[in-house]
Amino acid sequence: MRVLSTALKINPKTAHKVITQLLNEGLLEVMPGTGTVVAQPRESTAAERSSLLDRELEQLVVEAKRLGLKFEDVNAALAGHWRRLAPSNDPALKGERKRK
Repeated sequence: MRVLSTALKINPKTAHKVITQLLNEGLLEVMPGTGTVVAQPRESTAAERSSLLDRELEQLVVEAKRLGLKFEDVNAALAGHWRRLAPSNDPALKGERKRK
């Protein structure tokens, strides 16, 4: 924490709080004999995925309706972003990349 606080020119207590928060969120983990490292991404739970979809999609739909967008426009934009951000081996896009 001293190295981090010195490098970032912040109070050591602040560095400690940040590291503690990242540990609590599972983004960092303590490896005995190695130190604190970035944690491997964990699989999301069905509840987390559902919560994200419910929360974020509702916000998107509310804003889209407020702006007078059509369902087709929102759907097309979503599909475009999905394709743009998807890895090339995404099975959900089988045959999609050829149609672009």
